[in-house]
Amino acid sequence: MKITASIVLGALLISQGLQAQKLEKVTITGTVKGVSSGKIYLQKFNNKMFSSIDSAELKNGAFSFDKKLELPELYGIALNPDKSPLYVFLEPGKVNVTVDTASYFRGSTVTGSKSQDLFTSYKQQKGVEINAFIKEHPSSIVSAYVLYRDFSYRLTPEQINESVALLDPKLSSTPYVALLKDLVGVLSTVAIGKTAPDFTSSAPDGTQVRLSDHRGKYLLVDFWAAWCGPCRRENPNVVAAWKAYHDKGFDVLGVSLDHSKGAWEKAIKDDELTWTHVSDLKFWNSEPAKLYGVRAIPSNVLIGPDGVIVARNLRGEDLSKTLAELLK
Repeated sequence: MKITASIVLGALLISQGLQAQKLEKVTITGTVKGVSSGKIYLQKFNNKMFSSIDSAELKNGAFSFDKKLELPELYGIALNPDKSPLYVFLEPGKVNVTVDTASYFRGSTVTGSKSQDLFTSYKQQKGVEINAFIKEHPSSIVSAYVLYRDFSYRLTPEQINESVALLDPKLSSTPYVALLKDLVGVLSTVAIGKTAPDFTSSAPDGTQVRLSDHRGKYLLVDFWAAWCGPCRRENPNVVAAWKAYHDKGFDVLGVSLDHSKGAWEKAIKDDELTWTHVSDLKFWNSEPAKLYGVRAIPSNVLIGPDGVIVARNLRGEDLSKTLAELLK
């Protein structure tokens, strides 16, 4: 009986896995305003990044894709594969896109996708309360995406679980829900009061740097990137704190989510960040960022001399005030 039950369970899991990977047909037609020739790229979204999965030639500004894809799901339409695309939620059937490359695609339109209509409506709203949004649209892929993309970095593990529970169980096979569940586990290991997980990464000169080698001082593990505007605006606050408290037992370890070594090194110099820096140049696939559940930057963790996390995401004057209290 146990063997039979195991076989049945295994078959069910395989069946569910195949169902989650089922491909459906979608026909995408469109035009690009002001561009008559060249290539246009269809991209797939994964972990805040888009990667090209197909391309088409523009003919008098028109293009089309006829493919079987994982649907409904977020894709991108781009003229330049290295720049941010137009976000398009695709569904089975026919979807039409008008691409306006001016003003960050503001004049672009997408028809034939109810998910896209909901996403457009969501982007136009202010002060969205995520649980209320999910309750109104529990079975929409947009609810899962918005929870993952726009809210996960500001919610506690308990709040993430509460929001996920409101989603239709059919969405449990989506990558967003899977990532959210993993994130809950990660955040529980890097909560205040927990010993900071150790990691090793590369300095600009290739030297391997271990987090644990910096024990003995209050250490700010600062997640940032050269391309991140908010990070660059926050850097002067970190510089001021470092100058005021470095001699009293405070240090910083900069962890960059860059993908360009040149841009990373230039930002370090331009912003006068004189502390130790590391990066694996994997962008949002940064291993230290994954280890600490970092979903948005700037982000930081303040670790005590004993290696225990004492605070998270201290910005502006909060960093200096906390250090003043700890090092008084």
